[in-house]
Amino acid sequence: MNAEIRYLYHSGFSLETAGHFLIFDYYLDTPKGCGLSKGVIDPEEIRDKNVVVFASHSHPDHYSPKIFSWRKAVANIRYVLADEIHAPEDAVKIAPGETADLGGLTVRALESTDLGVAFLVHTDGLCVYHAGDLNWWHWDGEPEEDNEEMGRRYREQIDKLRGEEIDVAFLPVDPRQEQNALLGLTYFMKTVGAESVVPMHSFGKLEFYESLKTDPSLKPWLNKVLFYRDRGDVMTYQKR
Repeated sequence: MNAEIRYLYHSGFSLETAGHFLIFDYYLDTPKGCGLSKGVIDPEEIRDKNVVVFASHSHPDHYSPKIFSWRKAVANIRYVLADEIHAPEDAVKIAPGETADLGGLTVRALESTDLGVAFLVHTDGLCVYHAGDLNWWHWDGEPEEDNEEMGRRYREQIDKLRGEEIDVAFLPVDPRQEQNALLGLTYFMKTVGAESVVPMHSFGKLEFYESLKTDPSLKPWLNKVLFYRDRGDVMTYQKR
């Protein structure tokens, strides 16, 4: 079982399985006139696919209501959204702790440490995790008790995934956190693990990910990380 993963920008990715075309946290639909090769969703390119669109929360760097315009061109399209997002009635709304069955695809939601949810998706023999903004948000300069509480909340959610056999995990690795950027990924990999890891929440600063290739914190899992350099880049996952 293979999956084709494409970087759309920031925390936005598509992942195509044998039977589904999944889109996560897409918002940047410029430059106009471009398509998937540039990380832009052109609905004409996906009109014949079985599309499921996910939005983890309503922050403008993770969600745009423009995603609903795609159904003018795409007949087979469904939406799975955090329950705090205002959206059409036929969208599937999911709250932390809930599971939704879409027929051939199930989604489980965890509570974010920011807003909304993280998604655990099972479909076509694959298990895919997209964290949204569920991360260990440790900020230098913030009160220590706040950082400790953030760590506790993050660990509490990730612990709920123990025993899951995850194929692909999209995990926040935010350049703004500097030396703390790998806290969440490190705990996730030690506690849950994944066959492949895709770092995200870069704000387009992909050179930061290149610099992490020599970070000792990442060394135990470096061979599992799927790196990308430009918007529209494609990565391939092959289930062992």
